[in-house]
Amino acid sequence: MIAETVCSAVSAAGLGIAAITAYRKRFLAATRLAAYSLIPVGLVMTGVVGWLADTAFSMKAWAGFGVLGVAWLLFMITRAVERRSGGTRKERKAAKAAQRDAVAPAASAPSLGQGSRPAAQPAAQPKAEAPKEDFSDIEAILKKHGI
Repeated sequence: MIAETVCSAVSAAGLGIAAITAYRKRFLAATRLAAYSLIPVGLVMTGVVGWLADTAFSMKAWAGFGVLGVAWLLFMITRAVERRSGGTRKERKAAKAAQRDAVAPAASAPSLGQGSRPAAQPAAQPKAEAPKEDFSDIEAILKKHGI
């Protein structure tokens, strides 16, 4: 009974503010305020307010909320543990296999920077065997731009 009275008072106050806003020639804001102020009366008329009042004072409902909270907490704990450990054993093996196969064994070294030599090449390979590279097209582009 008190919830219905409070909702009606809130709606009446909101409609009064909407009327003042409309008097000030702000019709869009007044219409929006009127819409918001009619929501509490609509909730009372549909019975939602009564249901909420019954739920708020019910020990059975609060116990249900407690059970839902514990379930959510357990779910979050299992997700955190799963992320830390990497999932099940099958998932970890699949991830290792995918990581091994991610890079081809004969992949070339990065072209930028001074990286280390690939392990596949012998260290005693003579430098004279390296083919001469032709940089004439690059030099022409650089000369064209004055560099």
